[in-house]
Amino acid sequence: MTVFTIGYGGRPKDDFLGRVTAHGVKTVVDIRLRPDRASMGIWVKAKTPDKGIESWLSAAGIGYRSLVELGNPFRDLPDWQDRYRRLLESAGELLTERLREIPGPICLLCAEKHVADCHRRHVAEYLAAHDAAVVQHLE
Repeated sequence: MTVFTIGYGGRPKDDFLGRVTAHGVKTVVDIRLRPDRASMGIWVKAKTPDKGIESWLSAAGIGYRSLVELGNPFRDLPDWQDRYRRLLESAGELLTERLREIPGPICLLCAEKHVADCHRRHVAEYLAAHDAAVVQHLE
């Protein structure tokens, strides 16, 4: 399994598309807890796939899946990284099981621009350790 990760914060759509297409990403997997509440409209998961992020990814030939179960319910807490890691340790198999049915290579998407500030790093580390995933962060 090949897994890329990327954050969209402060990133223009063209830069985002350039990065994912250059790496042959087939499906962007949105792991935000609330993809319907993106601060910038182009990144929102709209009620219908002909709008928002699904629309322009589809136009670029890239699939889109939202897996809210991988969202970070601890993001407002100072110790969110430790809590999220513990969540993956206890329920990671259940939380990541739907990833295995998604056509790859996949790219985990979240809002944080830098992987060090985002829970997607922990999901990627879990997949590397438990599924032998090859991970590359596109930042």
